[in-house]
Parts: sequence; structure tokens; C-alpha cells
Amino acid sequence: MARRPGDKPSSARDPGSGRAGPAADGGETTVFVIDDDAAVRRGLRRLLRSAGYSVEEFSSAGEFLEREAPSRMGCVVLDVRMPRMTGIELFDRMVRSGSSLPVVFLTGHGDVPTGVHAIKEGAVDFLLKPVDDETLLGAIRTAVGRHAAMRAIEERSAAVHARLGGLTRREREVMEQVVRGLTNKVIAADLGISEKTVKVHRHRVMEKSGARSLAELVRLADEAVASPRAPGRPAHRERRRE
Repeated sequence: MARRPGDKPSSARDPGSGRAGPAADGGETTVFVIDDDAAVRRGLRRLLRSAGYSVEEFSSAGEFLEREAPSRMGCVVLDVRMPRMTGIELFDRMVRSGSSLPVVFLTGHGDVPTGVHAIKEGAVDFLLKPVDDETLLGAIRTAVGRHAAMRAIEERSAAVHARLGGLTRREREVMEQVVRGLTNKVIAADLGISEKTVKVHRHRVMEKSGARSLAELVRLADEAVASPRAPGRPAHRERRRE
């Protein structure tokens, strides 16, 4: 007999075991459930809350898109076949907009091409209904862990850009040459300024960046190059085209 998520089989472990609801930063971890079947949403809500997660439910892709971009740690559990906009169409839109929320597909209408497309585009998993509770919770834990790692990278990148963002154009030019290992004399000749001016700019670069050593400044500069724009929280929200 087919089970809906949340109907725990007699052999299943307690879904609360190994719970990972609270986010690493002390906030809530939220699972955004998008499914047009109210019974499925109820079952998922029961299961996920028992595992320690906060849950937000949406009956359609459009309803989710009307929501402001989530700022909390979490992931999306997404159905595939829904009216007006399918789960795959919503997922593709999230990918294009740069949404950092990982997606776990949970569907009763899966096929190989759709599943392959979803995984290739970065979905965490593509699960078929009915699904074992622990299988679903395991996929959600993986998704939340991925989101935590992505947010840590984004926060680190934002911090780097904040530290270097106050540099003037000339200070940045000096920094770029300093991290290449060039001497003050060479930098002065290349930029057409005095060595004394180079030393002043070097001092300001170290002061503004908070770098305590040349090695730390080199690391900051490398990280800034690796992520050229300070990441904002990309909005998944795109107005529906009626």
C-alpha cells in the first residue's frame, strides 16, 4: 500500500533522530514545500516538523514566486507535475535567477530525462512518491548542509569585498602590485609616483583591509579575484507572466 510522506512504517527509525532543524547560526532551518496536493503537504508538514524543521507550504509554483526571497537557511521540496507552472519550470527559473536554495524533487510523475535534467542542473535529489521517510529526511539534511556551505562562502566573499571595498583606485593599483611581490621602487616607477607615496598607499591598504601581514593581504586579494562581485542574496522572485 502506498504511503504518503509522514506515514511512518513500523520498521522506520524515529524521524527526529539526527535532527538538524536549528541552523548553524542559531536561526531556524526552513523547508519550503511546493506541491499542489494538500494531503501530501500535510504529510510532509507533519514529518518535517517532527524532525525539527520549520515548514512553509505552497500549493503552486506561482504562489512560491510571489514570496519574497527567503533569507533563512533551508531547502525546497518540490513536486514536478503542477498546473500552470511545473516544478521543473520553477527550478529552471530559480537556477537562472541565482537562487541559492537547494532543491529536492519529490514527485509521483518522474521520468528519466526529467530526473537527469534536474540533477545536472544542481538538484540535490530526485525522489519518487511514495518515499521512505528516512530517505527523504536524508536528502533534506544533505540539501541543508549544502545551503550552509554555500552561505558560508557567500558570507566570506562579502566580508572580503567589504574589507577591500574602501580602497581608492590608486590604493587598489598599489595593492595589485604589492601582492605580485614587486618592490616599492618598481611600483613607483610603474605608476609614476614617488617611493614615499607608494609607502603611504601601502600603509593605507593594510589599514583599510585589516590585513596584518603581506601573506594575509595576498590571500584577501586572491579571494576577491575568485569572487569579483560581492554576493547579494539573489532573489528567486520573478513575477509571473499571466
